[in-house]
Amino acid sequence: MFKWVMQMNLRMVRLGHLAGALACAALLGYGLWLQHVDGLEPCPLCVFQRVAFIALGLVFLVAALHGPGRIASAVYGVLGLIAAAAGAGIAGRHVWLQSLPADQVPACGPGLQYMLEQFAFTRMVEKVLSGSGECANVDWSFLGLSIPGWALLWFVLLGLWALWLAWRGVRGA
Repeated sequence: MFKWVMQMNLRMVRLGHLAGALACAALLGYGLWLQHVDGLEPCPLCVFQRVAFIALGLVFLVAALHGPGRIASAVYGVLGLIAAAAGAGIAGRHVWLQSLPADQVPACGPGLQYMLEQFAFTRMVEKVLSGSGECANVDWSFLGLSIPGWALLWFVLLGLWALWLAWRGVRGA
């Protein structure tokens, strides 16, 4: 009986990782919908947030496919938390830029494609994370939150989900 309960717990953890991967895929899909159907072009910070959602989704997907034991559950939890924290940091910076008064918004910079071609990688990352005027625009909102506000919320929720799944995996393996 005890072994059956433990196997059920591990199946639930595996399904939880799959749910996390599907949530990331759905969020990325909606971002692509906004871009290609509604015509909202992502700013460089939005692109970096997408990369963080991809990384987090991959951690969840690999964990779901692997079906981790105790140690691997902890590792996947830490990796998921790192990806979610990086995304939350980027989204938080984006929300902060959007909250600035118009006279304090940084000037618009070059596009991401230009920076990728012309700058060293570290310089490009530094320029993107410093933000630009285009990142301060609020082109879409729902229930009072802009796209980066929703991304920040989802990064926090998914980071907590990754930690909870790690706790369940470590406890139940």
